Amino acid sequence: MDSPFANKAFAAANRLSFPLLSDFGGEVARAYGGVHEDFLGIPGYTVAKRAVFVLDPDGVVRYAWVSEDPGVEPPYDEIEAALGAI
Repeated sequence: MDSPFANKAFAAANRLSFPLLSDFGGEVARAYGGVHEDFLGIPGYTVAKRAVFVLDPDGVVRYAWVSEDPGVEPPYDEIEAALGAI
């Protein structure tokens, strides 16, 4: 649910060559894995849960990981394996 500007800076800093979804309104986050409503007990402060989805070329979700804890890093080895299987 980051802004397009934050995503552009993140992509540049990490030398990513693929597009990132801004989802500024949270529509996709709600559809795929949810959001933290009133995050940190602050009314109206809504953020996406930390999540990773790997989709195949047909748009089928081949891997999904969603965490309730935004401080937890995803299992990168699982993600690499899922990408390698496509």
